[in-house]
Amino acid sequence: MAVAATDRHCRVSDWLGGRGASPALRFGGRTVSYRELGRAVDEARLPDGAIGCAAGADPVETAVTVLAALDRGRAVLIGGGRADVAALGDAQAGILVRTSGSSGTARTITRTSASWLASAAPLAELTGTGPADRVAVTGPLHVSMHLYATLHALWSGACATDDVADASVVHATPTRLQRLLGEHDVPDTIVVAGAPLGEHAASRAASRGIRVVEYYGAAELSFVAAGAGDGTLSPFPGVEVELRGDGRSRTVWARSPYLADGYLGTPGALRRDDRGFASVGDLAEPVAPGRFRVVGRGDAAITTAGATVLAEPIEAVVRDLPGVLEAVVVGVPDAVLGERVVAVVELADRGDPTAVAADVLEQAVRARLAPEEHPRRWYRADRLPRTDGGKIARGEVHRLLAADGFTRLGSADEPRSEPPAAATSRAVR
Repeated sequence: MAVAATDRHCRVSDWLGGRGASPALRFGGRTVSYRELGRAVDEARLPDGAIGCAAGADPVETAVTVLAALDRGRAVLIGGGRADVAALGDAQAGILVRTSGSSGTARTITRTSASWLASAAPLAELTGTGPADRVAVTGPLHVSMHLYATLHALWSGACATDDVADASVVHATPTRLQRLLGEHDVPDTIVVAGAPLGEHAASRAASRGIRVVEYYGAAELSFVAAGAGDGTLSPFPGVEVELRGDGRSRTVWARSPYLADGYLGTPGALRRDDRGFASVGDLAEPVAPGRFRVVGRGDAAITTAGATVLAEPIEAVVRDLPGVLEAVVVGVPDAVLGERVVAVVELADRGDPTAVAADVLEQAVRARLAPEEHPRRWYRADRLPRTDGGKIARGEVHRLLAADGFTRLGSADEPRSEPPAAATSRAVR
């Protein structure tokens, strides 16, 4: 069933009216009521041309600026500063979103404000968010994921906050969730996005009676699918999903009212067919009628010894190993294999770099991964490089590996044998 975009999604006065002294925003200990926020939006002075929401800005000021731009039909760039705005030229009214740049190159996506916010009602239904909630965001508002969570809280009549301990709902990436589970009393409902949740985090949340709402999407597609934290997803309300291809892993295509228009300055660059479906190349495996599991990006595939493997499923296994907080898997050039599978891990105990040895990690993955998927070398990072949105910056990982920017783990990290050249049973076709 298609979800129509209504005026409510763009008329900010409807969001902020009727809540009076109820708290709307609470960041850095500062509380702003709905009445005060509405007045600030009405009185906001916006510069000529497109408006930027750059890193480091005060979250309340960012929220006011974006709301004022939406209310007045102005173009607003999420994740861009003055230089980025100056490069836009005569941008039309709407939302301009910078991609994460996790692969090394960021692009600017153009979309209507209606397409961005038309998903507010179905997301509220999935998460149960309402006026009584305090919704915690766990990242800066110039990142679209966190800004959307803030705007959605306001749309729902809730209070958006950075205080996780006082929240009833929290939006977080899986990495951030892992840290929260170890450091805080976590709210009853967690909304997870940005990467697959992983079995370890899911089981930890379930053991504490925490309700998990997981969603999958992309900046170009917005919401695509959602689930309850078990790794399987079904189409998000209003979205039609097709898994195309003949192999076990198939390309995800989506059609919905939430799709972006395309990339600024590069018309036609977004993969879109004549039926209105679009794709960013993500891959998924069907698990039941109407349900599937996202397994990774096609551009994160690694070709090694004649087999094509995906980085994300390997990362999920490594991430679930004892002592590992986060992991990234990439392919590096190899004269014999084509590409060598390499893992860089962030350890839970950063104070003890010998807490986990490479041979222990290698032994642990053998029972869960096919031979061609085994990391052939292991490295340690104090903190993996990330984008502003919290995603691992794969392009920067490649650069640091080439520059010996990570610490090699142990001396036993080379497997005894290479994967067989004919190992194609798990290849992506």
